[in-house]
Amino acid sequence: MTKYEALKKYFGYDSFREGQDILVDGILSGRDVMGIMPTGAGKSICYQIPALLMPGITLVISPLISLMKDQVTTLNQAGIHAAYLNSSLTPGQYRTALKYMVNGQYKIVYVAPERLLTDSFIAAARTMEISMISVDEAHCISQWGQDFRPSYLKILDFVNLLEKRPILSAFTATATREVREDILALLDLQNPVQVVTGFDRKNLRFLVQHPQSKWRAALEVIHAHRGECGILYCLTRKTVEEVCEQLVRNGYSATRYHAGLSDEERRHNQDDFLYDRKQIMVATNAFGMGIDKSNVRYVIHYNMPKNMESYYQEAGRAGRDGLPSDCILLYSGQDVVTNQFFIDKMEPPEDTDAKTAAMIREREQERLKRMTFYCFTNECLREYILRYFGEYGQSYCGNCSNCLTQFEEKDVTPIARKLIGCVKECHWGYGLVTIADTVHGSKSSKILRARLDENPWYGSCADVPIHQLRQILNHLVMKGYLAVSTGEYHVIQLTDTSEDILNGGTVLMKTAKEKPKLVSGKKQKRGSSGSVSGDMDHALFERLRALRLEIARAQKVPPYIVFSDKTLVQMCILRPQTHSEMLQVSGVGEMKYAKYGEQFLTLLKKES
Repeated sequence: MTKYEALKKYFGYDSFREGQDILVDGILSGRDVMGIMPTGAGKSICYQIPALLMPGITLVISPLISLMKDQVTTLNQAGIHAAYLNSSLTPGQYRTALKYMVNGQYKIVYVAPERLLTDSFIAAARTMEISMISVDEAHCISQWGQDFRPSYLKILDFVNLLEKRPILSAFTATATREVREDILALLDLQNPVQVVTGFDRKNLRFLVQHPQSKWRAALEVIHAHRGECGILYCLTRKTVEEVCEQLVRNGYSATRYHAGLSDEERRHNQDDFLYDRKQIMVATNAFGMGIDKSNVRYVIHYNMPKNMESYYQEAGRAGRDGLPSDCILLYSGQDVVTNQFFIDKMEPPEDTDAKTAAMIREREQERLKRMTFYCFTNECLREYILRYFGEYGQSYCGNCSNCLTQFEEKDVTPIARKLIGCVKECHWGYGLVTIADTVHGSKSSKILRARLDENPWYGSCADVPIHQLRQILNHLVMKGYLAVSTGEYHVIQLTDTSEDILNGGTVLMKTAKEKPKLVSGKKQKRGSSGSVSGDMDHALFERLRALRLEIARAQKVPPYIVFSDKTLVQMCILRPQTHSEMLQVSGVGEMKYAKYGEQFLTLLKKES
């Protein structure tokens, strides 16, 4: 069997996506590989296809139980024998799975990194032919990554215990240059084939809002996406509980997920979302890693995350099937305060010395600053994200809230001088809100108690809206004319270039000329390649979805594992009438057709 025959038979695809064939060929030629590919780009195919073609077994090291369960279910549905070994199994189930693994009944086995160095697993591994060890979510090995897991550092110890070194492959969606270097070094990848396909996902639309009411803004998006699945991320457990309760009270199908719930409730709520029993998941960042649900049409960040890596990973859970999807971030200044609190209370990794701990904290401060800048930039949001990860795209994507807003460049020098002058005349350090309130002429007890009404610049911008003063202050920080200290209180400070503005320099700033030319979350017709299309019969699509749900419930699997939304869209457009025509639909392979093809063909024939 060739790699193309395996791709079609088990996964229903006629060709590889960008970068996949290079990594597959690298593995099949016996070389180590590292693939940096965005969420939804098909990283798992890169090791699953070689695993089917090589002798022996492939071990996939994976960080989360939910990820393993999802992948194994998908593989078994495709006719590939796979299993997982983790703490969710009883001792008896674990021993049985280990025995089947040794007997060669599985081609792919997912294993938690904590299991690698146990006596029973080492003993079993030494009796098997292990062709490859694939490290999923490989960024977890780096302390500079957003999900550092010390157990990943033991992977190389396990490899060194084997009599014969297998091929090593590593994959992740989010990795800066430093994280990539850590992956290469800590896994000791030897002359690896490296592929970085890019971080851009053109089907995602990025929007940032600064709403007066986050609840109303979120409700507008959810209402526009009624009938579709979405995730709503919150920073705290309390906010998760409040938002979920409000949604349920307003008649929406919602559930929740955070670390304060019992294991059983988290598992139950997650399954409700995966199996489409609930349409909306309200969660902290504890939810989502390794969740392969392909039909998430929107992700709302009710609060700003602490760094761009986390944001892009979480937002990237939308539109994994390639269809148009929305990523909306609702910002408020309190989000920065909350994230800073988490950084201040952060415990460094075990066995970290004081110098390294300080360095990690400083890095987190810088990441928070870059995340905050994302919420205030008037440049293309997609280009900002790509530049953060070391790529350079076009300055206009046409599919983010900034590119879809008309801006005009204004001279804000007079206001900027007053703000900088106010900071200069303060005897003590104050935060952004206090400086803005001072020049606005606030008579709050805090301003009067600090005697800031005696500042020469007090009330000098009384006619400027307070939100505009805060925007200009953030712009001055972004451009380096002011700075925010990294100490305990995060006060506004002068920089080397502050005096340039006071002594005649000019500050230009892009400001919105009018409201965006789109309604956030506006529903679109989706075509077979994730593009907008009017060719699809939406009534037929809903009937196909209903059939998929019926089959999924009978099979006790999530609906997207039967067929993705993208596959159903293609069925609507192509309307196959025969076995061979059905196999032309992307995502329909021989194994899937044998299980479900006739039922979908029967429905499609009735509609013709």
